[in-house]
Amino acid sequence: MKLFISQGSPGGLKVLAAAQATDAPVELQWVAQDAHVVPFLTHPRIPALLLEKESFLFSANTICQYFFRLSGKEMGDLGPEQSDIANQLFEWEATELEPALSAALYLHVVQGKRGEEVLEIIRKPLNYIEQILTKKGTPYLTGNAESAVDVILWGSLFSLLRDESFLPDELKALRRWLQNMSLKEHCKKAAESIWTPKGLQELKAYLQKHPAPNLVFEKPATNEPKDEESAQRYLSEEEIDTIVEVWTRGPVGLPKPWKPQQPVMPVEGMKNILITSALPYVNNVPHLGNIIGCVLSADAFARYCRLRNWNTLYVCGTDEYGTATETKAMEEGLTPQQICDKYYAIHSQIYQWFNISFDYFGRTTTAHQTTIAQNIFQQLLERNYLLTETVDQLKCEKCVRFLADRFVEGTCPFCNYEEARGDQCDKCGKLINATELKKPVCKVCQGTPVVKASQHLFLDLPKLEDRLEKWLALSQSTGDWTPNARYITGSWIRDGLKPRCITRDLKWGTPVPLDGFRDKVFYVWFDAPIGYLSITANYTNQWEKWWKNPGQVQLYNFMAKDNVPFHSVVFPCSLLGTEDNYTLVNHLIATEYLNYEDGKFSKSRGVGVFGDMAKDTGIPADIWRFYLLYMRPESQDSAFSWSDLMLKNNSELLNTLGNFINRAGSFVCKFFGGHVPTMELSPDDKRLLAHITLELRQYNQLLEKVKIRDALRSILNVARHGNQYLQVNEPWKHIKGNDADRKWAGTVIGVAVNIASLLSVMLQPYMPNVSTAIQEQLLIPAAYNVLTNDFVCTLPAGHQIGTVTPLFQKLESEQIENLRKRFGGGQKKASVNSKMVAEKGAKDLQEVIAKQDNYVQQLKAQKAEQKQIDAAVSKLAELQKQLSLAEGKGKKKK
Repeated sequence: MKLFISQGSPGGLKVLAAAQATDAPVELQWVAQDAHVVPFLTHPRIPALLLEKESFLFSANTICQYFFRLSGKEMGDLGPEQSDIANQLFEWEATELEPALSAALYLHVVQGKRGEEVLEIIRKPLNYIEQILTKKGTPYLTGNAESAVDVILWGSLFSLLRDESFLPDELKALRRWLQNMSLKEHCKKAAESIWTPKGLQELKAYLQKHPAPNLVFEKPATNEPKDEESAQRYLSEEEIDTIVEVWTRGPVGLPKPWKPQQPVMPVEGMKNILITSALPYVNNVPHLGNIIGCVLSADAFARYCRLRNWNTLYVCGTDEYGTATETKAMEEGLTPQQICDKYYAIHSQIYQWFNISFDYFGRTTTAHQTTIAQNIFQQLLERNYLLTETVDQLKCEKCVRFLADRFVEGTCPFCNYEEARGDQCDKCGKLINATELKKPVCKVCQGTPVVKASQHLFLDLPKLEDRLEKWLALSQSTGDWTPNARYITGSWIRDGLKPRCITRDLKWGTPVPLDGFRDKVFYVWFDAPIGYLSITANYTNQWEKWWKNPGQVQLYNFMAKDNVPFHSVVFPCSLLGTEDNYTLVNHLIATEYLNYEDGKFSKSRGVGVFGDMAKDTGIPADIWRFYLLYMRPESQDSAFSWSDLMLKNNSELLNTLGNFINRAGSFVCKFFGGHVPTMELSPDDKRLLAHITLELRQYNQLLEKVKIRDALRSILNVARHGNQYLQVNEPWKHIKGNDADRKWAGTVIGVAVNIASLLSVMLQPYMPNVSTAIQEQLLIPAAYNVLTNDFVCTLPAGHQIGTVTPLFQKLESEQIENLRKRFGGGQKKASVNSKMVAEKGAKDLQEVIAKQDNYVQQLKAQKAEQKQIDAAVSKLAELQKQLSLAEGKGKKKK
């Protein structure tokens, strides 16, 4: 690696300190601050880190994080809470601290200002750091050990606070932290190298090339409580003038909405976004927690990407192989394929009702799945990344089969939970082997299984660990990984990787194409993620342009936290081991869990709302989408609440959002005959446009970081700005006054209806049907359905709008109480559970099993060309014939 760095560079200071703190193996190359070292950038960016294959990192903060992760110092050191704090500080440093420090540095270095005039600009950021250090009571920002965030913030602050006269005496915790960091050897050496007399001259010359900031602090006009404040930042008069100029120019500056070719393929020179959501198990009806954890979160982000004119492909499908499907087939007395067909249709209908905008929704029981999975397996085998081991497994002698993980339950060896599955405990979350369970029970016949040996294939994760860690360091430094995803992945790395079994003694799955293992199938967590590839292959035969194109494609994976290790460790190792240049995840977005009221969702007990039931409540799909995204468990578990759903609908949607949009449109119809009036902006109007623009930019910034829940608050803040604007200016009164009053009223109403137009676009990722309704009512051209960082006047004076009607209906207490009772445990069980099946008796059960085995073998015979499988089918048929003869003799004897 080669690090390009310059003297007098604040960014260079933190990067050099991080390199020395982590002993990063870099070659230093000193250049001028305006040196052009990154060939594909228009403007110079220093510092810059040259990696392998001519790829660069050119964000100082990203380079620092990369050094720390590459060294392994932060892989598992930070817990979820610490990781979350670190990520918040990284974002805060870039969006809040850096602009304030740049302004303060300019005043101090270029203009020679000192004292209160400079301090006033950075007082709020300094107080914020003081509060964090005081509240935590630890020597460092995230705990008791130095982390990347300490080095990054120290490097930013030191450029100004090396002169301690800028640091108020009352900020004692910040002063101690700064002195502690400055005395560290790596920080001292970095400061000595960067802050030379020549470096100070270069910094001054660099700052002089930029215009002097003329900063004033703008507070938003909002009645919103402090914990949900609107976007705030320093605004210069020049910025406000620019915002107004862009707004006045109208939609002429908007890009045309991107309409990709079909099928959607990567386009060179464009931002190509590939989105997947964890494949839902086909055998279950998804509940609200499943929906928000995967498909709905991914859908909101996919819709946003399309609004930004990013070339976007969103694929998903049902995960159909494995034990879970066999279990469900037994419960319902069907073959696995029949179960898959039945529940695939149910899933499809649910997601269509929720308006999930998949580009393609497929399934894993396809020929492409078999071909691609077996090909990846062969590549791993050829490169010696597979091991053979004998495994002790539980075998039910009554059912005459090895029990796969989900066919066995018992007491968890870690937390003593009595209903732990054979692969993972739902209570403590730990992965377990079925043989470790205490008091194991066969879920098929309720018998007690015994331990028997079976040979299996393992992915040699320890052999791939170095390659995985290097890839993780880069991906987590440059991408957006949620704190829980970072923590869970880090804990796996910290504990040391172990070989992972990739085969199972099942019938229903992708066959293992290796002699000695042809009676086995691939384990679902080796096989299922490959479904992303095979589903894309069913969408287009050019699927490799998405999945073997890491240089042009950004991959986003959406899932709940229990799926993280398989997407961050097991699947990436499978692809890295092929050495076939696969596209690996850049952004891993994991949610916590959504619970139901005071407990958990349970189909068998009739507790909670499941996807196929939401439609029957009479509540529109967009209301469900809004509430689930509003309550999205981004950093901690959250709970669905009927009372809260009613509150959010009636307050946020009906009274805030719907009320504003309806009033703005109605005033145009009532007072101006349905035509948008002429607008002559006053200074107050211009400041409002600036505030709306800031909210729009914060909305974009949050969604770019996949902060879906927080971005929804920005939409509501825009509506609050609009409501307050109408309340303060009272256009319904001024419209009755003189010409000046009528002009004033016209301006207020014209600006308000344009805010409503903006809201229709911002709402699209969250409430697509409501978005469409607003645009139909206001007759907004489809060409304006695009998002930039600018608020523009899309409805100019004279624009004719349509009929305006209310967007939302009030939810009544009686209605909600009835729904609470209905979904509180009183529903009739829709399917037969395992215990009821067991009561059918061993004879009926064996018939169900035989029916499944026979179907699977027939399917294999149809698809496979191998002689071994044909022979196996023939042998099975002969055995079945002998069994039938034996049964016939038994009946005659009776």
